[in-house]
Amino acid sequence: MTDTTYLWTPPAVKSLPVRGKSERLPINRLFFVGRNYHAHAVEMGKPVDKSAERPFYFTKSPQTLVESGATVAYPPETKNYHHEMELVLVIGAPGFRVSQEDAHKLVYGYACGLDMTRRDLQLVARDKGRPWDLGKDVEESSVVSEVAPMEGTVLEQGALEMTVNGQQRQKSDLDKLIWNIREIIADLSLFYHLQPGDLIFTGTPEGVGPLQPGDRIEGSVAGVGEITLDIGAAE
Repeated sequence: MTDTTYLWTPPAVKSLPVRGKSERLPINRLFFVGRNYHAHAVEMGKPVDKSAERPFYFTKSPQTLVESGATVAYPPETKNYHHEMELVLVIGAPGFRVSQEDAHKLVYGYACGLDMTRRDLQLVARDKGRPWDLGKDVEESSVVSEVAPMEGTVLEQGALEMTVNGQQRQKSDLDKLIWNIREIIADLSLFYHLQPGDLIFTGTPEGVGPLQPGDRIEGSVAGVGEITLDIGAAE
């Protein structure tokens, strides 16, 4: 049996450091829950009625992943580049059509995340009923901290905070999630066979806002960790 050869070198496997371990965690897919805090849904002009709606999702390419501590360029074709601080759920076991009661069995751990967004392009697409890809699936736009292993643990509360240049922008608590961790896992697993290495960005609270080259983001989720990002010059 011969080794497969390629026309050019395939991209490296994306991975994240894991607290207390020398091995890195390989990344499979990136899922994002849209509008999962009431106050953020209101500030985006799209309030959520949980009794009449269910979660919705979008995805990004794993190639958009960057680690906490990086400097990323201000992206092209936008004049309204936003931060969105989130708790990231790390899947550690396969699951399909998982019940809420069994959702904890899929949890490997958690991380802090930033869903960086070309807001102007996202809103144009949203208002025209088009896909959000140009606003969301942006190069270097999925920023994640080291992973905190918490196998089988379902987080139900914990302060989430983020500052830009030392000034607070976002502050909330995980207990304000519209759809909690168990509900997200159960619902998303109806559509996908969840796999180890899948990351689920669980939603951002209110306070999202624009960034400029030279800005520094610092964020944290209580009991999980911290995240930093510097915004570089436009390309």
